[in-house]
Amino acid sequence: MKLLLDFLPILFFFGTFKYAEANKDWAAAFATEHLGFIVSGGVVGANEAPVLLATVVVIVATLAQIAFLVARGKKVDTMLWVSLALVVVLGGATVWFHSEEFIKWKPTVLYWAMALGLWGSAALFGKNLPRKILGEQLRLPDPLWARLNWAWVAFFVVMGVLNRYVATEFSTDTWVNFKLFGSMGLMILFMLAQGLYLSRYIAADEADPPPPAQ
Repeated sequence: MKLLLDFLPILFFFGTFKYAEANKDWAAAFATEHLGFIVSGGVVGANEAPVLLATVVVIVATLAQIAFLVARGKKVDTMLWVSLALVVVLGGATVWFHSEEFIKWKPTVLYWAMALGLWGSAALFGKNLPRKILGEQLRLPDPLWARLNWAWVAFFVVMGVLNRYVATEFSTDTWVNFKLFGSMGLMILFMLAQGLYLSRYIAADEADPPPPAQ
């Protein structure tokens, strides 16, 4: 449920972009009429309208996501606040300057912020965030928790680089497809691989003490 909620803004971005891309003239007219007041020059072209509309939708979706969590009394993760700040700042720049380059930086900056948060928590404050999140469900030796933390740091760094590569070397349509299917697919594969690696420790969870990291 949480994973689906986290990906909802991306799904809305994807759906809006695809619809607007298939109806560029309508998208340009709609964006100019309803969003011209927040766009430099007041006029939105047919080629830029799909990204602009998708960006506005993802800003609204992220705000709604946080409002939903707050209304239900749920804690809003720090990274979700960071994501909101990035999508508002970079998305706002995309809308105002008619440039998709700003919003294309958003996933990379978010990935690198998460990598920095994981590294900084461990290196500067001695806190292992994966252990803090999963420690009640898993009993793992300290070296394995450290290894797990570094695996997530490396994953987010690579994802940030990969996003920039796709954004600069391929079309916007390809980048939008990667943003949904590529990012989600790689995340699922990474988590499955991580689960397989940890399965021997999970299976031995009832043993005391847990097996040493290998």
